[in-house]
Formats: sequence, structure tokens, C-alpha cells
Amino acid sequence: MGPVVPLRRQYLEIKRRFPDVILLFRLGDFYETFDEDARIAAAVLDIVLTGREMGKGLRVPMAGIPHHAADGYIARLIAAGHKVAMCEQIGAVQKGRGLVARDVTRVITPGTVVDPAILNAHRNNYIAAIALDRNRAGLAYADITTGEFATTELTTGTAEETLLAIGRELLRLGPAEVVLAAGMADDAPLPRSLWLPDGLSQSQTDAWRWRLNRATDHLRRHFAVESLDGFGCAGKPLAIRAAGGLLDYLADTQRSDLRQFTSLATYMVDNYMTLDAQTRRNLELLESSRGERKHSLVAVLDQTRTPLGARLLRRWLGQPLLDLAALRERQEAVTRFHGDALARSTLRRELSAVGDLERLVNRAVTRIATPRDLGELRSSLAQ
Repeated sequence: MGPVVPLRRQYLEIKRRFPDVILLFRLGDFYETFDEDARIAAAVLDIVLTGREMGKGLRVPMAGIPHHAADGYIARLIAAGHKVAMCEQIGAVQKGRGLVARDVTRVITPGTVVDPAILNAHRNNYIAAIALDRNRAGLAYADITTGEFATTELTTGTAEETLLAIGRELLRLGPAEVVLAAGMADDAPLPRSLWLPDGLSQSQTDAWRWRLNRATDHLRRHFAVESLDGFGCAGKPLAIRAAGGLLDYLADTQRSDLRQFTSLATYMVDNYMTLDAQTRRNLELLESSRGERKHSLVAVLDQTRTPLGARLLRRWLGQPLLDLAALRERQEAVTRFHGDALARSTLRRELSAVGDLERLVNRAVTRIATPRDLGELRSSLAQ
């Protein structure tokens, strides 16, 4: 076998940095996959598996998709449990000037999807991270499509109880993906199946990325502050580690400054009613006994007029308040509109013309908004 062509060397150099994801390698008007990635893509996407000469006596498996239709194919790969790295041509294509420069511009995982065609507008697409230290744990979560970023710290009597408490909080959030420090779950006193929800995509990063000093520095740099005390993190090292580990993972996959995250909320799980998996199933809060949204409590109650309202209602139902003052405030708001049919119908009519402001603003801030997005944002703000 003779030497490989420059394109093959370039591909292998990039693929070496992303061994556990499907690498979509831009070649002209197509995204190509090679080797085992091609076999997986062909099987999942039902596309033709072909081959390409990459040197004398070297023919490698190849499968490609048109770049203009990539979103639909990426959605199917994500739904099948795969992660996708987008490798773009970052240099100008000049005839006779050799190989064009390429690099990965974004890694798409279940918890970092931003395409509206893939997302469910009525629910958040959370990604969570967990830091564990014996009977203490930190849990952070974020939604990169809305800019929501929060963290908490849990302490119980034993490490086993803490893991079960983390599992209940994950059930409430329903994240699409959870990020862990390498080896953390393997060293935990309970097997993953007893505390991590079924079907939850799991990702790992190096344990040194979760060190307290590194996490603190990362968060301070991101928010341009001298101290994290203003975010309520004082005395909560596990909450800081979880938030820092999550921010590090997002920065690594998104290859951006994550400007949509402008603040970090620290919350206490004791302020809300904790519901285990059996209770949630019995109450059919978000899903019926058949695992469907239809006939669940949220399906019956959801008369919202905007995606923002639908997501908020879902959060409220999954996180029942224990604060009496906050409960009364909600009840008073409901009573006001229940007793004033004219105000209620007027507000519903006006809200019907409002788009998904959270996600539209986020797309504008992160500079991925389309002309259609900007037009919808303008119309919504004009209401």
C-alpha cells in the first residue's frame, strides 16, 4: 500500500481529536463520513455506503449527505444516540493552491441541539452535570437555546442517598444529556441503573477539568467577576464544580464564548416538593401511564399561547412549590384572570402573535439567527 493522499491525512488528524463522534467532513456540497463512521451513517440514515480511493491500494468506506439537507440527517443521528462533529471548510477554496483548511466548528450532542426543526418547542432541552464527593453532590443544568443556567448542592446522610436524590432531580429536569467526570459513575456506591434515568445520554470529560479551582476560575472568567458570591455559590464547592464542569463541556463542544449565559442561578431543592419516579408515573404529571403526553395532566392544563408559557407550565408541574407565599402569589394571578374574561381573552389574543422570544433572542445573541428568525423576533417585540 502506497502513501495516503493529503485529504486522508487531514481527515485522520481531525478524527483523532474526536474519536467517539460521527465526523461530518465537508467536501464541496456534501458532508462525507469515512471508515466506521460511514458504516454507522449508512445504517442509521439509510444511505448508500460507497468508497473512495485515498492512496495507492487504499479504498476506504464512505457515505455522504447533501449539506443543504444536513439538519434532517443530523436529527436522525442524534435520535439514534450518536454525537456529531461538524467539520467545515474554514479556508478559501483556490484552484491549484492545494488542500483547503478544515476544522470542527461545533459538536452536536443530545443536550446541545439548537436547530428548531429538531427541538420540541414545548419543553426545555436541558443538559446536566454532576459532581460527587461522598455524601455531597453538585448538580448543574443549562439550556443553550434559552440561556438558562442553574446549579445546586445536595447533602444527605449517605453517599447512596445522595445518588438517589440526584436521580430524583434528574427525573424532574428530564435532561437530554448528563455530563460526568471520567470514572465518577464507576466509582459510585450504586450502579448507574439505580440512579440515572433510563435512556439518558451520558458524556464524560477528564476528571481534572472538575477541580474546584479550575471550575471557579472558568466561571469567574466567563461572567467577568472577581467572586461567585453574588450568584449564591458561597460555601457550595460541589455546586461550583458541577457548574464549571458543565460550562467547560459546553465551551469545548460549541467552540464559542457561550454569550447566551449571562448569569448563574443557585437554587435549593428543599424549596420544592420532591417526587420520585413512581409518584410521577402515578400522578401522570407529564406523561400518561402509557408514556405519552396525551391524557397527562400537562396535556389537560396546557392552554398556553406561546412556547415560553408551555415550557414554564411544564416546569411548574414538575417542581411543586412548598413556599406558601409563592403559592398564594400564583393563585392570586390565576384568580385575577379567571374572574376577568375580557382581560383573559385579550391577553390570549395578543400572546398568540408572540413567537418563541427566549429562543429567538438566543439565536440572535449567538449569531445563528436566520432572516426568518429576525423577522419573527421583530414582529413579536412589536406586540
